[in-house]
Amino acid sequence: MKRELIIAIDGPSGSGKSTLSRRLAAALDYTNIDTGAMYRSVGLAAHRAGIDTGDDRALNTLCAGLSIEFVRKDEEEQVWLNGEDVSEAIRTPEMSLMASRVSANAAVRKTMLGLQRALGERGGVILEGRDIGTVVFPRAEVKFFLKASARERGRRRCQELRDKGLDVSLEQTIEEVKQRDAADTNRLHAPLLQAEDAVVIDTTAMTIDQVLQQMIAVVAERRQRAGPVFTRKESGS
Repeated sequence: MKRELIIAIDGPSGSGKSTLSRRLAAALDYTNIDTGAMYRSVGLAAHRAGIDTGDDRALNTLCAGLSIEFVRKDEEEQVWLNGEDVSEAIRTPEMSLMASRVSANAAVRKTMLGLQRALGERGGVILEGRDIGTVVFPRAEVKFFLKASARERGRRRCQELRDKGLDVSLEQTIEEVKQRDAADTNRLHAPLLQAEDAVVIDTTAMTIDQVLQQMIAVVAERRQRAGPVFTRKESGS
């Protein structure tokens, strides 16, 4: 059965995953599945419903009733939660921390894992997050792990928020990045890990275009190595 590649992009917050997954998907004509946005959406829904992030039963019930979709409109990628465009609402610092908390919950991860695998199993997809190459698709044909210094990632995040008109402190944003790193690395369920066979790219001193070209070259090499027919399908973690 012919299908295209599954590409996993992992790394900490602010390493460039979201931007590069969108750019790479556009270059390859692949579908981009932002798994971080999925957890942010769950975090937003939990926040709106007043659900404690440690309440497994309530979160499990919440997830069972959620609809999360990725829509491309006018060259922009949108995230829809239960029929509402929440693309901006899920990108606040508060929702970043909420995403880390709900993603540490086993009930949430189980539901999202099933959805992510269903969306990606046919190939021709790029999934980005923190455990794609280690948990969601451990046999993905291409795996990237992006990293950058905490200061640089905080600077990028701070600039992104300021560009949206938010009054944020650089030092506070850097501290929030470090807090997110600690939460993601030390959580019990599916912590942030670098897959042994991942291509590691340090984006600290690189432009987006430089990283993108390196990623495209890796994908081209893997495509040539794999040949025109791919029959491998994910069957579990």
